[in-house]
Order: sequence, then structure tokens, then C-alpha cells
Amino acid sequence: MISLLNDLNPAQQKAVLETEGSLLVFAGAGSGKTRVLTYRIAYLIQEKGVSPRNIFAVTFTNKAADEMRERVEHLLGSSAKGIWISTFHSACARILRGHIDRLGFGRNFVIYDEEDQERHLKAVMKELDLDFKMFHPRAMQSRIDRLKNEGMVPEQYEPSPFNIFEKRLALVYQKYQEDLRRNNGVDFGDLLLFVTLLFKKFPDVLRSYQNLCRYVMVDEFQDTNLIQYQLIKHLVERHRNVCVVGDDDQSIYRWRGAEVGNILNFERDFPGTKVITLEQNYRSTQHILEAANHVVKKNRFRKEKALWTENPEGELLTFYVAEDEADEARFVVRKINEGIHSNPKESNKTYHDIAIFYRINAQSRAIEEELVKQQIPYTIVGGVKFYERKEIKDVLAYLKLIANPSDGISLKRIINQPTRGIGEKTMERINLFSKEKGLPLYEGMREALKENWLPSGARERIKGFIHLIEEFRQEAKTLSLSQLTLSLLARTGYLERLREEGTDEALSRIENIDELVNVLTELERGEEVDETRPREVSLETFLEKVSLVTDVDLYEDKENRVSLMTLG
Repeated sequence: MISLLNDLNPAQQKAVLETEGSLLVFAGAGSGKTRVLTYRIAYLIQEKGVSPRNIFAVTFTNKAADEMRERVEHLLGSSAKGIWISTFHSACARILRGHIDRLGFGRNFVIYDEEDQERHLKAVMKELDLDFKMFHPRAMQSRIDRLKNEGMVPEQYEPSPFNIFEKRLALVYQKYQEDLRRNNGVDFGDLLLFVTLLFKKFPDVLRSYQNLCRYVMVDEFQDTNLIQYQLIKHLVERHRNVCVVGDDDQSIYRWRGAEVGNILNFERDFPGTKVITLEQNYRSTQHILEAANHVVKKNRFRKEKALWTENPEGELLTFYVAEDEADEARFVVRKINEGIHSNPKESNKTYHDIAIFYRINAQSRAIEEELVKQQIPYTIVGGVKFYERKEIKDVLAYLKLIANPSDGISLKRIINQPTRGIGEKTMERINLFSKEKGLPLYEGMREALKENWLPSGARERIKGFIHLIEEFRQEAKTLSLSQLTLSLLARTGYLERLREEGTDEALSRIENIDELVNVLTELERGEEVDETRPREVSLETFLEKVSLVTDVDLYEDKENRVSLMTLG
């Protein structure tokens, strides 16, 4: 381990060796914070004799968590097995899988993504007869997310009696949560909110995780929101062994609930905290650091730090004041061409090495037009994600309904995918009937078959649909996930309908579905027990994994294209 410590600079070594109590590491950009965290984990296991099972490290993307895990495994080999390295949302989903029944949900709950959340919210608002122009669904969704990030359940929210929006928000939030429960579903905000509720209401659950997580580490701490910080406080209040790493200068997620005050107030919340600052930068040139230091020092609330580097001075920065957005786009693209084509024999730069950042998505239009004009290939990071494409969401909706028949949102999505002739009015009547009976939509459909008000044609079609879903649920007990998916694609006629369309778009959708099946097959093959027995990948585990995928996790563009993306 001593030889490994020799790879670290003095400040990094100190951060690795300070294992007991609370530690705050201010890690400037490019200062090797991931290395510090991975070496710290390795030191705890190898030198301090801490069981890997008692270490919990949390970060913000699955990609970052995977990278951290791989680095620790590289240092320790098989000794690293059992470490819990995760994102906040994945960790909370895992906790809820074991205990959400205490809150009145089934353990086979589904996690709704933003599109499902918006569709569900619109249905709630429509039921409450709210005007979408006066009360925009996106605004409602944003406020509900914010309330959850602040740890506030509907019963705790007190709207201003003089604010019409807040009064309607209280109604929508209450009904939205009630309907989620009826569907045995949760959204992203619920994952964190419900774990904090579990910890508060059931001390035995909290105690079990406090005993498990004896050493807690948090990456990108400046990006945590109030409820994430609350979760960390709950976990560490017994052992107090917590290391948070972050940089207040890099806090850019205030718009989505991040609270930079968490890192600035950490010493107040944890008296006796040791503070270490990592200031040596390994990534940037001197000129870049000088410019960055000059900008951030204007913030009078920041923790004092000055990044430095042993790297060369590098090229001078260019500051260009454009006349308008078209002039700006021409300048940017001209600089790209100069960098790529000015001296191709000496330069090994490619389009893949170049990124263009902007504040909001609308700013990309002028740049895109100029890139197209100059025939420069590009990709927009954060465009339509694979798992958000219509055909993929349709297949996933079938799988969600098979896993959780209470999931009315998925049922509504696929009831006529492909077309079954079950009319909208019929579904509206069944939906109303289900709510009057206090039943999930699928159960309401089954009960409606016993009633006389269903037309005979609709009755037969609904009976056929229920029979199909029940057969899939039986198949799910014996078939692998890829086999189950192939079965539903064939028996529902979904693929056949796309083949009949024969359009380029339909063929593209078929290719995407083929890719989904490949993903499932690779997932099963990746950890096979032996050549004849694929690993059993549970339906719930796969659906959870898909729900928690982020833009960053999906971005692995290896093609020679310029990357366009927002700063946030």
C-alpha cells in the first residue's frame, strides 16, 4: 500500500489516511478526486481491515460509479468484492426493494421516468379540470420535484391562501401521489423521499443500514440537494465516519435543486471536521487555470483555494465578442476548421476531440446550421435517448405491466399497441369504474368483464388482452428475459405490424427493438453461470436499471463528430 501512496501528492495522501470521523475534501477541477476516493477505499480495506460490505460510496451517475468500482477492483482484485458503490437513486431503489412494503407499496413497484411522470400528471390535472394554459403541467411537475427534493410530502405542504397556483398545486400533488400508489409506482423524487420516510418512521430499518454503512463517502458533494444531504446525515449519525468530496466553484445544478450550502455548511453540521484542499491540477494548462482562478475569486462566498499546475503554459485563451448569434456560430466553426485543417501533418486533432457548450438548448440552432453548411459532422448529447424511443418504451411498458399489473400508466400505453380495437370511450369508462371501486386499472378491467355495460365486442377484446398478459406473467416465471421479450413481440403482433408498414421509420424501429433484445441477451450472457446456464436476470432488476439510466451513462460516442451539449 505504501507504494500506492507514493502515486499521490501530499494533500491526496493526507485525504486517504484520514479515515476516522468527518472529512471535507475541497477538490479543485482536475485535482484527482476520483483517485483519492478509490485509494481511500483501498486503504480502508487493505490497511485498516474494514470489510468491503461496510463501505458505501455514492456519486451522481452510473458511469462515475462504474469507473470508481473498476479502479478499486484494479487496486485490490477480488478483495474489493462487496463494496457498495452507487448513485443516490440506485441506492434508494435498492433500499426500497427490501422495505417499501412498510409504506404500503408492493416490492414489485415500477419507477416512472420523466415522460411517464408528465403523462400521469396531465391525467391528474385533467381529472381536476385544470386549464393547462393557466396551470402548465411542466411548471406543476417542476414544483412537485422541488418539494420532494426538500423532503416535503403532500400533507406537509401549506400553500399561501392568496396564491392560486400554490392552492392548485396542493390538490395536484396530493392526487398525483394517491394515483402513483394505486399504480404501485414511484417517480425519481419518491426514491429519495420514501427512503427518508422509512428511516424516520422505522428506526430498525435505519439502524440496519447504519450498521452496514460504517464508512460513507460522497462524490460531487456540491451537487447534493437537501434530501440527499438528509439521507447522508441519517446514515452516518451513529459512526460519524463520513468523507465528502466536492468543489463549491463547480456548483452548476442549483436549477435542479442542488444546494451549494451543503458543502459550505458541512463543518457547522459536523463539528471537528478535518478539511483538506486539493489544489494541484493535472488536467489543464497554466493559462486556463489563471483565467479560471480570476473568474471564481469574484465569488465572496466561496472557500479560498487557488489551483496550480506543473503543466505547460499552453495556448492563450480566446475571448471573442460576437455581433449576433450567426456571427458567433461562424466564428466557432471557423476555429474548428482551423484546428483540424490548418496543419494536418503536425496536428492529430479530430472532430471527436471537440465539444461546443451552450447555456440552453435553443442556442444550438445557429451553431447546427453553420456546422451543416460547412459539412462538419456533429452529435447532440442528451437528444432522444435509446430507452425513450417510442418502440422501446412500448416494449418496456409490456414488461412493466407483466412485472407489476397495478401499473395503469403502462397499461394505457400498450392497450392498443398494436391496435386491438379497444376504444377510448371504453377505456374511460373502465378507468372511472376502477376508481369508483378503488382498484388498479388492470384489476378494474377484470372486474368490468363481470358487468353488463361492456359491449360484447369490447368484452371479447379485453378478455383476449387480459388472457395474453396472464400468459406472459406465467412465462416470466420460466423464460429468460430475452426469451420473454421475443415471445411478447411475436404474440402481440408488434413486430409484424412494423414489418407490414415497411417504411424507413418502421425498419429503424425494428432495428432498435433488435438492439434491445441484444442488450438483454448480452446482460444474461455477461455473467453466465456456465455455457449452458445463462445468469438469471430478474425482470424487476432490469426495469430498475433502465429507469435509472442518465444521459451521461448513455453517452459513449466513438464516431468522429463534434459534440454539442448544454453546461447543465
